[in-house]
Amino acid sequence: MPQPAVSATIEIDRRLAAARSVVHDAAGLAMAMRPPPGGPTGTQKGMQDYLTEADGAVERLISERIGTLFPDDGFMGEEGGRARSGALTWVVDPIDGTSNYARGRDRWCVSLGLMDGDVPVAGVIAAPALQETYVARKGAGATLNGKPLRASPVSDTKTSMIEMGWSGRVPRETFISKMDAIMRLGAMPRSGGSGALAIADVASGRLDGYLEIVINLWDVAAALVLLEEAGGRASPFLRDGGLTGGATLLVAAPGIADALSDAVGVPLS
Repeated sequence: MPQPAVSATIEIDRRLAAARSVVHDAAGLAMAMRPPPGGPTGTQKGMQDYLTEADGAVERLISERIGTLFPDDGFMGEEGGRARSGALTWVVDPIDGTSNYARGRDRWCVSLGLMDGDVPVAGVIAAPALQETYVARKGAGATLNGKPLRASPVSDTKTSMIEMGWSGRVPRETFISKMDAIMRLGAMPRSGGSGALAIADVASGRLDGYLEIVINLWDVAAALVLLEEAGGRASPFLRDGGLTGGATLLVAAPGIADALSDAVGVPLS
């Protein structure tokens, strides 16, 4: 894809620097509000779909700070929906992996992505309980705690590790058939409960692939930039309905991407 013009790049860099500060503070708030191990705490929006007090508090903090810094930008959050419109739009999942968060587990994150129209151009993902921060800008690479990311070099599915997300919106038979296809490749299946961190794991080489049958833009807006900059491949999630609703997403390391795509029946871009 073509890269942004110089003036646009400067504006994106300025926003990315601000986003790092905002997400740092939001992650601190989430940590301060984190339930102790046990639970679960909070309420359920659906089967295994949790909502905690922190979800709303973190989203408000980010929305207010971004709105003050960049009043002409759009803003979309998981909890509040589309609050503002603009050529550049911020997309936030205040706590991705809420089921983990609600149980006092560590695998959750604050995810803030920046979209230029329908193109993800920058993202920050902070997983404070893991002491990890991912940062990416289109055309400028991706990092984890300041170190460059690269997708796994694995080329044999029998040595690969694949995550598949679970959702109550997906028929049980569909989940079982896709998981069976993954296992028939000889891959080691995983399910970690955070879409943003699963994609980040593919970008960092910790995973070799990730499949989610129904996922939303706020889960992936920041992570898709990481993946692209780290050399991973993805299905056309945004083209296939991800901009406005739930859609299927497959991401993979390049060496196993085609084999995984064929096995689970999800075409890649």
